[in-house]
Amino acid sequence: MMSIAFLLGSLFLVSYVAYHSQGIVTKFGGVGAIRGVYYFLLLTHIVLAAVTVALVLFTLYYALTQQFAKHRRIARWTFPIWLYVSVTGVIVYFMIAPYYT
Repeated sequence: MMSIAFLLGSLFLVSYVAYHSQGIVTKFGGVGAIRGVYYFLLLTHIVLAAVTVALVLFTLYYALTQQFAKHRRIARWTFPIWLYVSVTGVIVYFMIAPYYT
């Protein structure tokens, strides 16, 4: 199951980067406090998504090489950060979706 999850996550990442590398820009049109919330979520999502790539690769490596003590130690950090990135990605998408042309 974890291999399938890794494969699907990798496919999503590749398709996401390919789509956004096309130069399509959508500006957030919200005003007031929601604008600050949006940019906070977006910034933390982007930064932690980059961190998550490395964490997932190390976690997977330690599992595949049967270094389970190291795997458990890093997985304790990987899972909650990955979960935050996953949830904020959906929230950010729904916040900006009304502004797609």
